[in-house]
Amino acid sequence: MSNKALLDNIKKLREITGVGFKDCKIALDETKGDIEKSIEFLRKKGIAKASKKMSRTASEGLALVKEDKGEISLIEINSETDFVAKNKDFVSFCKELSEINFEVKGNIETLNNSKMNNGTIVKDNLVNLIAKIGEKITIRRANFFDNKEGSNFFYVHSALEKNIGKIISVVKIEGLSKEKNGDIGSKISMHIAASNPLAIDQSGIKKEILDKELEIIKAEIINSGKPKEMAEKISKGKISKFINDNTLLNQIWIMDPKKKVCDILKEAKGEKEIKILSFLRYKVGEGI
Repeated sequence: MSNKALLDNIKKLREITGVGFKDCKIALDETKGDIEKSIEFLRKKGIAKASKKMSRTASEGLALVKEDKGEISLIEINSETDFVAKNKDFVSFCKELSEINFEVKGNIETLNNSKMNNGTIVKDNLVNLIAKIGEKITIRRANFFDNKEGSNFFYVHSALEKNIGKIISVVKIEGLSKEKNGDIGSKISMHIAASNPLAIDQSGIKKEILDKELEIIKAEIINSGKPKEMAEKISKGKISKFINDNTLLNQIWIMDPKKKVCDILKEAKGEKEIKILSFLRYKVGEGI
């Protein structure tokens, strides 16, 4: 590595970690110039444990979707501030990542090592962008919906640009034809974006989530002064409501409060039964 390249890498590493020149040089020497491994090296040494950009929270950013021939990819890239999420360089980076993400079918490891248009791999371009913008940026998650069974539909809530937004939902449905009744699929993906279900039906909700919710409900009822025996009866009704509120098929349809999503599917049924196979909802920063 030339002296100029080494100095450039030291500068980038200092920008990202806040660590001094000497320690950055040692880390780069140890890792043969790999910035990502150098960050890991410094963190293991305890030098970059709680410094600068590495310890900040990146909970803003963008979600992007790409569709081609019935297949759909989703990706979320985070920044620290919404200001950076609107930065031209950041948006361009995200758009190119969305294209690559579709090609690698949502595999983040493959994505990170894929070449971008400038000939440099994604993870190195990410480091360069962090150094240039001055904020922590992370590629948080990615997914892919193939076209082997069912049809895929998506919805972007308050799109900033085409296929770019803060909330994106994708749903795979069997028994729908995009030509005949595809609007139902689009409306269901819109419903998912608005209502944020945990699962398609009760079987999809993890037992620990239900157990925890039941524990909270019972404690709340007992703390209100009601006897334990009554708390048992009331909690059954409340946990049933929790399940209905959080399972897609049992949720109140956002376009008609007199109906549930399962009613809409029955009404739209043609020669084939309509069945929701899977869904996914990305809300930027949720859970960070």
